[in-house]
Amino acid sequence: MKASEFTQFTPYVPSEGEEYMNPAQADHFRKILEAWKAELSDDIDGTIHAMQEDATLFADPNDRASQESDMALELRNRDRERKLIKKIDETINKIDHDEYGYCEACGIEIGLKRLEARPTATLCIDCKTLDEFREKQVAR
Repeated sequence: MKASEFTQFTPYVPSEGEEYMNPAQADHFRKILEAWKAELSDDIDGTIHAMQEDATLFADPNDRASQESDMALELRNRDRERKLIKKIDETINKIDHDEYGYCEACGIEIGLKRLEARPTATLCIDCKTLDEFREKQVAR
Protein backbone atom coordinates (compact mmCIF):
# COMPACT_ATOMS: atom_id res chain seq x y z
CA MET A 1 0.00 0.00 0.00
CA LYS A 2 1.33 3.37 -0.90
CA ALA A 3 1.18 6.36 1.40
CA SER A 4 -1.05 8.24 -1.04
CA GLU A 5 -3.61 5.41 -0.87
CA PHE A 6 -4.29 5.67 2.85
CA THR A 7 -4.25 9.38 3.52
CA GLN A 8 -3.96 12.66 1.72
CA PHE A 9 -0.80 14.59 2.50
CA THR A 10 1.26 17.27 0.89
CA PRO A 11 4.54 15.86 -0.45
CA TYR A 12 7.58 17.26 1.28
CA VAL A 13 9.45 19.77 -0.87
CA PRO A 14 12.97 20.30 0.45
CA SER A 15 14.53 23.71 0.14
CA GLU A 16 17.78 24.07 -1.75
CA GLY A 17 20.71 22.75 0.23
CA GLU A 18 18.49 21.27 2.93
CA GLU A 19 20.08 18.45 4.92
CA TYR A 20 18.62 15.01 4.24
CA MET A 21 16.34 13.62 6.95
CA ASN A 22 16.48 16.75 9.08
CA PRO A 23 13.91 17.15 11.91
CA ALA A 24 11.28 18.66 9.57
CA GLN A 25 11.54 15.72 7.16
CA ALA A 26 11.53 13.20 10.00
CA ASP A 27 8.42 14.86 11.44
CA HIS A 28 6.74 14.78 8.01
CA PHE A 29 7.25 11.01 7.73
CA ARG A 30 6.26 10.43 11.37
CA LYS A 31 2.90 12.13 10.65
CA ILE A 32 2.38 9.98 7.55
CA LEU A 33 3.20 6.79 9.46
CA GLU A 34 1.03 7.70 12.45
CA ALA A 35 -1.93 8.52 10.18
CA TRP A 36 -1.46 5.22 8.34
CA LYS A 37 -1.30 3.31 11.62
CA ALA A 38 -4.44 5.03 12.93
CA GLU A 39 -6.32 4.19 9.74
CA LEU A 40 -5.26 0.55 9.87
CA SER A 41 -6.22 0.32 13.54
CA ASP A 42 -9.65 1.77 12.77
CA ASP A 43 -10.10 -0.79 9.97
CA ILE A 44 -9.22 -3.63 12.33
CA ASP A 45 -11.62 -2.35 14.99
CA GLY A 46 -14.35 -1.96 12.38
CA THR A 47 -13.85 -5.52 11.20
CA ILE A 48 -14.16 -6.88 14.72
CA HIS A 49 -17.42 -5.03 15.27
CA ALA A 50 -18.78 -6.01 11.86
CA MET A 51 -17.96 -9.67 12.43
CA GLN A 52 -19.68 -9.62 15.81
CA GLU A 53 -22.78 -8.04 14.30
CA ASP A 54 -22.82 -10.23 11.19
CA ALA A 55 -22.29 -13.52 13.01
CA THR A 56 -25.39 -15.39 11.90
CA LEU A 57 -26.00 -19.11 12.03
CA PHE A 58 -27.35 -19.98 8.63
CA ALA A 59 -29.40 -23.14 8.26
CA ASP A 60 -28.18 -23.62 4.72
CA PRO A 61 -24.66 -25.13 4.68
CA ASN A 62 -23.78 -23.19 1.52
CA ASP A 63 -24.66 -19.87 3.15
CA ARG A 64 -22.70 -20.83 6.26
CA ALA A 65 -19.68 -21.88 4.18
CA SER A 66 -19.83 -18.64 2.21
CA GLN A 67 -19.95 -16.59 5.43
CA GLU A 68 -17.03 -18.55 6.91
CA SER A 69 -15.02 -18.06 3.73
CA ASP A 70 -15.70 -14.31 3.78
CA MET A 71 -14.69 -14.10 7.44
CA ALA A 72 -11.50 -16.10 6.84
CA LEU A 73 -10.52 -13.77 4.01
CA GLU A 74 -11.24 -10.74 6.16
CA LEU A 75 -9.18 -12.16 9.02
CA ARG A 76 -6.23 -12.82 6.68
CA ASN A 77 -6.42 -9.23 5.49
CA ARG A 78 -6.52 -7.93 9.05
CA ASP A 79 -3.57 -10.15 9.99
CA ARG A 80 -1.58 -8.56 7.16
CA GLU A 81 -2.59 -5.15 8.47
CA ARG A 82 -1.54 -6.16 12.00
CA LYS A 83 1.89 -7.11 10.66
CA LEU A 84 2.05 -3.82 8.79
CA ILE A 85 1.27 -1.93 12.01
CA LYS A 86 4.24 -3.70 13.59
CA LYS A 87 6.43 -2.61 10.68
CA ILE A 88 5.12 0.96 11.02
CA ASP A 89 6.01 0.90 14.72
CA GLU A 90 9.52 -0.32 13.86
CA THR A 91 9.83 2.49 11.31
CA ILE A 92 8.72 5.12 13.83
CA ASN A 93 11.33 3.70 16.21
CA LYS A 94 13.96 4.26 13.49
CA ILE A 95 12.85 7.89 13.25
CA ASP A 96 13.21 8.19 17.03
CA HIS A 97 16.79 6.89 16.80
CA ASP A 98 17.81 8.95 13.72
CA GLU A 99 18.16 5.78 11.62
CA TYR A 100 15.28 6.44 9.23
CA GLY A 101 15.73 7.08 5.53
CA TYR A 102 18.97 5.19 5.00
CA CYS A 103 19.37 1.89 3.19
CA GLU A 104 19.91 -1.07 5.54
CA ALA A 105 22.10 -2.79 2.94
CA CYS A 106 24.45 -0.06 1.69
CA GLY A 107 23.77 2.91 3.98
CA ILE A 108 22.96 5.50 1.31
CA GLU A 109 19.91 7.77 1.38
CA ILE A 110 16.73 6.02 0.30
CA GLY A 111 15.29 9.29 -0.99
CA LEU A 112 12.26 11.39 -0.13
CA LYS A 113 10.17 10.36 -3.14
CA ARG A 114 10.70 6.66 -2.51
CA LEU A 115 9.85 7.11 1.17
CA GLU A 116 6.67 8.99 0.31
CA ALA A 117 5.66 6.15 -2.00
CA ARG A 118 6.62 3.52 0.60
CA PRO A 119 7.19 5.08 4.04
CA THR A 120 8.35 1.76 5.51
CA ALA A 121 11.04 1.20 2.86
CA THR A 122 14.31 -0.07 4.28
CA LEU A 123 16.29 -0.44 1.06
CA CYS A 124 17.31 2.07 -1.60
CA ILE A 125 15.95 1.39 -5.07
CA ASP A 126 19.21 -0.21 -6.28
CA CYS A 127 19.42 -2.62 -3.34
CA LYS A 128 15.71 -3.43 -3.59
CA THR A 129 16.06 -4.17 -7.30
CA LEU A 130 19.03 -6.45 -6.60
CA ASP A 131 17.09 -8.13 -3.78
CA GLU A 132 14.13 -8.80 -6.08
CA PHE A 133 16.47 -10.15 -8.78
CA ARG A 134 17.98 -12.57 -6.25
CA GLU A 135 14.49 -13.69 -5.18
CA LYS A 136 13.62 -14.50 -8.79
CA GLN A 137 16.83 -16.50 -9.19
CA VAL A 138 16.13 -18.55 -6.06
CA ALA A 139 12.53 -19.19 -7.15
CA ARG A 140 13.65 -20.90 -10.35
